[in-house]
Amino acid sequence: MSKSLRLSEKWFRRGLWLVAVVFASFLIGLGSTIVGDLPRVEHKLELDDFIDRAAAEPLRNTIREGNLTEQQATREREQADLKLLTAQQASRAARETFANWIATRRATAQPDQDIELVARTKALDALKVKEDEAQRAVGVQRQVALDARQSRQRAQQQLAALENDARTKLDAEYRRVELRVFGYRLALTLPLLAIAGWLFVKKRKSTWWPFVWGFIYFALFAFFVELVPYLPSYGGYVRYAVGIVVTVLVGRYAIIALNRYLARQKLAEAQPDTVRRNELSYDTALARLAKSVCPGCERPVDLKNAEIDFCPHCGIGLFDHCHVCEARKSAFAKFCHACGAVAAAASSPGPAGLPGQVQPASTT
Repeated sequence: MSKSLRLSEKWFRRGLWLVAVVFASFLIGLGSTIVGDLPRVEHKLELDDFIDRAAAEPLRNTIREGNLTEQQATREREQADLKLLTAQQASRAARETFANWIATRRATAQPDQDIELVARTKALDALKVKEDEAQRAVGVQRQVALDARQSRQRAQQQLAALENDARTKLDAEYRRVELRVFGYRLALTLPLLAIAGWLFVKKRKSTWWPFVWGFIYFALFAFFVELVPYLPSYGGYVRYAVGIVVTVLVGRYAIIALNRYLARQKLAEAQPDTVRRNELSYDTALARLAKSVCPGCERPVDLKNAEIDFCPHCGIGLFDHCHVCEARKSAFAKFCHACGAVAAAASSPGPAGLPGQVQPASTT
């Protein structure tokens, strides 16, 4: 059809399509914001909303206390290890000194050194006692840490069982929330899609068609981009079922539209040639002729063949001759391309010399 439009009309139509796209983009932005905010309608779910708090709190307190006790025992054990190491080094050094002294005493065999022997032995015993005490202190702290760790592990196991039950309930509630949010999106999207379908059928060729097409694009985007990704899957059954339903609905509409179109074409082909040409709009006829198809039945026709004046498929007139200059011209042209006279179909009949009758062009 673009070949039959005036140049200014082409640019106006392009500008109106731009209006439709811009209008659709703003609607899409608004719709995306609304759809994105729909989950905020629901309460934010947490694991603590479904756990048995009366049983979980003591266990969590036990875990916290066990961690603190184990950390404290670890610090105390580190100090005890240091003390043990110091005691062991002192005891080892004393034993080496005592061994050297014993060797010297045996070599000299001086009885007056028996008192010193007893004193040195007592000192070694005291160092050994300190070493044993340090060893016991290390053992005590290790036992405290072990008891705290085992208590904490038992509490963690019991708490994990409670959390698993709560997580199962949380997952089930998440699925219910997702279904509710999807229902909100569906309740918002389906009316838009229904309105878009009605506008496509009734108003797509109206005066306000840029806004109609902008709304149609917005509704399609809202359905296929904003809604379909959130469609519950359940192993693909829901998505495939929805796909089948949408395909059946679209296919049914296409089949019905095709049958209606074929019925209209058969009815139109049965009408007289003049009536059929009058029912065709000028722009539609020129657009179809530009595609080398018959304006009446839309079947291919060799329009370059100068011997073809009528459609071989439906019989509608494609070419006639100017009643003034006898030039061969399109039967749908309003003026003769050779002399500029008004086409016979465009002039109203009347007596010679009266207004409305085409007069021969003067030749001077």
